Amino acid sequence: MLKRILFSLLLVTTVAGYAQVLQPAKLTAETPTKTYNVGDVVELIFNASINKNWYIYSVDFDPDCGPVPMSVTLEKDPSFELVGPLVAIQDKTKHDKIFDCDVRIFEGSGEFRQKIKILSPTLVIKGTYEGQVCSEVEGKCVLFDGDLLFGTIKVEGKAIVAKKTEDAKPDVEIEKQKDETVTPAISAVDTTKEIATIKTEDKVYGATKGPTLDTTLVKEDPAKNSFLGFFLLAFVAGLAALLTPCVFPMIPMTVSFFTQGRSKFLALIYGLSIIIIYTLIGAAIAPLMGPETANHLSTEWLPNLIFFIVFIVFGLSFLGLFEITLPGTFINKVDQQSEKGGLIGVFFMAFTLVLVSFSCTGPLVGSILVSSAGGEFLKPIVGMFAFSLAFAIPFTLFAFFPGWLSSMPKSGGWLNAVKVVLGFIEIALAFKFLSIADQAFHWGILDREINIAIWIVIVLLIGVYLMKGFRLPGDTGKDAEDKRVSIIRLTFAVIAFTFVVYITPGMWGAPLKALAGYLPPMSTHDFDLIAATRNAKPNQICDEPKYGDFLHLPHGINGYFDYEQALLCARQQNKPVFIDFTGHGCTNCREMEAVVWSDPQVLDKLKNEFIVVALYVDDKTELPESEWYTSKYDSKVKKTIGKQNADLQIANLNNNAQPFYVLVGKDERVLVSPYGYDKSVEGFLKFLDEGKKKFKELY
Repeated sequence: MLKRILFSLLLVTTVAGYAQVLQPAKLTAETPTKTYNVGDVVELIFNASINKNWYIYSVDFDPDCGPVPMSVTLEKDPSFELVGPLVAIQDKTKHDKIFDCDVRIFEGSGEFRQKIKILSPTLVIKGTYEGQVCSEVEGKCVLFDGDLLFGTIKVEGKAIVAKKTEDAKPDVEIEKQKDETVTPAISAVDTTKEIATIKTEDKVYGATKGPTLDTTLVKEDPAKNSFLGFFLLAFVAGLAALLTPCVFPMIPMTVSFFTQGRSKFLALIYGLSIIIIYTLIGAAIAPLMGPETANHLSTEWLPNLIFFIVFIVFGLSFLGLFEITLPGTFINKVDQQSEKGGLIGVFFMAFTLVLVSFSCTGPLVGSILVSSAGGEFLKPIVGMFAFSLAFAIPFTLFAFFPGWLSSMPKSGGWLNAVKVVLGFIEIALAFKFLSIADQAFHWGILDREINIAIWIVIVLLIGVYLMKGFRLPGDTGKDAEDKRVSIIRLTFAVIAFTFVVYITPGMWGAPLKALAGYLPPMSTHDFDLIAATRNAKPNQICDEPKYGDFLHLPHGINGYFDYEQALLCARQQNKPVFIDFTGHGCTNCREMEAVVWSDPQVLDKLKNEFIVVALYVDDKTELPESEWYTSKYDSKVKKTIGKQNADLQIANLNNNAQPFYVLVGKDERVLVSPYGYDKSVEGFLKFLDEGKKKFKELY
């Protein structure tokens, strides 16, 4: 039954695969209903609808920051002229952690307004919009655009002539009015494009047509598989709670109750009651941790500052500074209900155990609930289920097999040692939340190397404490007086000191891939010696990359920014193409580059085994008219670098999210399943190795 419940909980977290075109936001125009006169100033209203867990960037923030602000392009027409810029109504400020700047966003819905002056009774308004929508829950950013359609707007009066001034600059981008000669010219370029060929190993490859993706390579998003990891983490926390002074001594006391002629069925009910109680706590907290609050809890300074304080309080409690307890009268009333007998009595007996052990289990339970604040409604429920499952299993098993009690270690000072170590760990993890608040207010008090230094000190204290180098208030009795160190304590001390050795190179810029999600970003590191060393060894490519004067790759990688140029070089060097669909405003792309690409093995493979091409889908650089083409996907003319790269991704790969990584062979065949936002270095290395292996098999 328990397996069935667990399977059901995990099953509902299954999500769609990579190969899908996301449309999480849309902008629509309202048609004014009243009648206007020529010369009136009309305020056009554009309404944005945004899916849950997503947000769009607004206007009025530094365009050089990185993210793409909303833009509205109205086709030029003599019937009106623009008055002022595009205005956002009641948007809000958000600090972008990756680009380290303040932006403005809308969540759920939004409204933009643009004023125009009517110049003719025949008012004709047509236009398009373009923006960027992102989700920190999904770990994706998407460019979205579309047409703005208006109905008939009633206007009375005679036309007036607008004043022409050469120096006037409109506040909103105005697209040149299309004439009848444009479309045939574009069609001619598209159909008569010169075919370039290259001969490699007796095979002739023609002009590029874009990556070809086999549907069998479509896979589910691995980022969502972390749900199982959270379950295991909560389960381990439940096992750790058993080894605290509040819980461990109660195991033989509780088991003896069920071995005195009572039914073992009641022992099973006792264990299930513990699971039900904790799971109900998770269910009560779940609405507060749902998708609507995900972005707020993960990015705003106040919730993270509160989480920091909570973790510090829990940690100090474990160290023995004070105890967190529930009112004694409440516990006594619950305990009285447990004396009634039967199923109700057993349930309240389990409830009493939960309450009495709260001073030790409370900090662990609180930590699990705080960690579940990531936008998943089921996450706190599953976390409490996993914690209580580990917590209840020993009580139930010992009740069924009381003979096992003789093999249990006796209570002693080692229980307080477990509690102290957990306290140090709670304090160390607290700084993850403080770093978010620090970045939001630009306090500059918790840069990456400062955070690492704090961790080094805390873990050193754990190691010295385990070696009995000092005592804390809870260390009393013969165990505290005995200076001898057990093999178990020595083993954990070695683990602590080894961890210190591992994280120390991070003070000079080592990426520390296993801890990337818990440390401030590399951009806050003052002295990155590792990065300076890497940048000194560039890789060789075939020719000067197009657009290399204003587009760049990270970590000193030499590569391309044009797909055709990269494919040509890959054929010459007999290497697969590594396509990086990215964007100037893609925060998750920067995070992948900082956490995954910086790994020495990954960086070496990208430099030496692949031809890397970064295709920016949001670049506004307009190409020469001879390079324009009409998209087969949406029948729109693609004029800019970004529009053409985005069209390549959507039309050929049926995907529009960034980051998105694709490995392509000489004939433009996609070699293995594409890879998305997943900060696992091991998974990324496996992706590269499988692509290289497939390339060798085919060519």
